Amino acid sequence: MREVVVATTGFFDGVHLGHRRVIETLVSRARELGGEALVVTFWPHPRAVLQQDARSLKLLSTLEEKKELLAAMGVDRVEVVPFSRKFAALTATEYIGLLKEKFGVSMLVMGYDNHIGSDHKTASDLSCSNAPVFAHEPRVCVIPCANDPFFAHETARPVSSSLIRSVIAEGRVEMAAEMLGYNYAMKGVVVAGNRMGRTLGFPTANMRLYEPLKLVPGNGVYAVDVEVLGQVYKGMTNIGVRPTVGGGARSVETHILDFDEDIYGLPLKINFKRRIRDEVRFESLDALKAQLAKDALNCKN
Repeated sequence: MREVVVATTGFFDGVHLGHRRVIETLVSRARELGGEALVVTFWPHPRAVLQQDARSLKLLSTLEEKKELLAAMGVDRVEVVPFSRKFAALTATEYIGLLKEKFGVSMLVMGYDNHIGSDHKTASDLSCSNAPVFAHEPRVCVIPCANDPFFAHETARPVSSSLIRSVIAEGRVEMAAEMLGYNYAMKGVVVAGNRMGRTLGFPTANMRLYEPLKLVPGNGVYAVDVEVLGQVYKGMTNIGVRPTVGGGARSVETHILDFDEDIYGLPLKINFKRRIRDEVRFESLDALKAQLAKDALNCKN
């Protein structure tokens, strides 16, 4: 008998706590059957293909970050299907046929609000949860994931990728962490800036993101953990247009505490812990410098 392939499918942006209930069911069922836990996801995001807001869409996780998060939960394999209008036109039956033929899927786990196909079939529409595992029948057994939605305490709304995006865009990274199950993070490379931070006694690493579609939190100053050169340091990150020193394009600049190394051109990861304050315009560089000292102490503590 061939190995059982238990799968779930979706975009899973951020792999947040709501997603994780489905993934936990997936992995548990695969382990019970001695099979493989497979996630079939898409790229690009369906909204970027089907709707008119593609230019404004930003994502919680890059494709590589998503794969890392899923692997950490015990997923054995992640397959990425190119999302197109032709793909979007597949019915649920056609899509299940594709999963079976292309990836060998024999069982499909679906969340309480998940639907598949252009005909928007739900788990209850497709359920055969009591059916045996089979090797020869030309169908896939759909297993509903009996999970309740995970609620955000402040809003009493079910957690969704869209809700988390709006929270992060407002700079509320602590609330985002509660819904994600981990601190929101960004990865990039250190590039040259205007060196004003060094002039003020607070040199900064100016980050260029690896993924242009990655969502950047709202403007402000944040306490962060910084991963660089194989170590983790405390730091403070300013996101904004630097109004006190003449303004300009929006940037992400991080002062790494107790650190003095040349890291231009090196990779950097920022883990957002909490928002310290708004970005504001100070009347003088001395006032800005005094505030930066307070911010650094706040982040260190």
